[in-house]
Amino acid sequence: MSFSSQVKEELSRQMSPARHCRMAELAALISGCGRVIRDKTGGISIILHTENVAVARKYFTLLRKTYMIEARILVRSYVHVGKSRSYIVIVDNDAVARKILLSLKFMNAGSEVVGDCHMVSRVLLRQTCCKRAFLRGVFLAAGSMNAPEKTYHFEIVCGGAEQAELISEVMKAFDIEGKLITRKKYHVVYIKDASQIVDMLGVMDAHVALMEMENVRVLKEMRNSVNRRVNCETANISKTVSAAVRQIEDIRFIKATVGFGELSDGLKEMAELRLAYPEASLAELGKMLSTPVGKSGVNHRLRKLGVIADEIRANEK
Repeated sequence: MSFSSQVKEELSRQMSPARHCRMAELAALISGCGRVIRDKTGGISIILHTENVAVARKYFTLLRKTYMIEARILVRSYVHVGKSRSYIVIVDNDAVARKILLSLKFMNAGSEVVGDCHMVSRVLLRQTCCKRAFLRGVFLAAGSMNAPEKTYHFEIVCGGAEQAELISEVMKAFDIEGKLITRKKYHVVYIKDASQIVDMLGVMDAHVALMEMENVRVLKEMRNSVNRRVNCETANISKTVSAAVRQIEDIRFIKATVGFGELSDGLKEMAELRLAYPEASLAELGKMLSTPVGKSGVNHRLRKLGVIADEIRANEK
């Protein structure tokens, strides 16, 4: 099971005790993967189509708890197209369907369906708890997210720009910044910031998924911190080795050309120590001197030897 499916499975088991919250979530589900059909006689049916059994189960349960009705469920199997099955939940009683659409503001007083049921009325989203239920519903209907081990990405696919803007607006009520893009004919609200995705899971009451994602985030941050330290230490070691190689080359060049006779006692001692201990650090070399000095003192003497070697090379040209 994908991480996205795990989140939906958890959300499908979250049932608000308040009727107004259940209505907000029902409206979100219908707007995301539902449609209204009129038959030849003018009778109305509400059909919700999903490939996720958790979504179908949640919608069925919401209908039963909110309107005391039992919807029909059809299961279709697709053997040859790569998808195992899909679930269709149908409310085909005209009077019941009209009652649901009217209460969810998808139908006006003139029995006309408003906006093809793609736009949830703000009247249903006045309370904070209803906003949470709405976001839970739109994610169940048309949302997905990547496994946090791979990359951080949360998105909800919308049929229109107005619907996408509404979802983004509701997210902002919880200080979550949902960005909007257009992908082919669809409008997508997405989040890529890990902390914002964690906040979103909390808003939707997906607390198990939230803890799992937080655990992955901690492990990732620890791994990245270790990698940064290793890379930094590797770079420092490489730099130290390169400097030591250059210093030894300069000292050997001085010894082979003019010798150490003209060097001061301090520089001569430094040159001999560096040749004798090529792998020693500056601090270690400083302690070996007859009169110990710090790293800066050792670095100063080695730099001076390098300058002398450069002057000899220049004079030889």
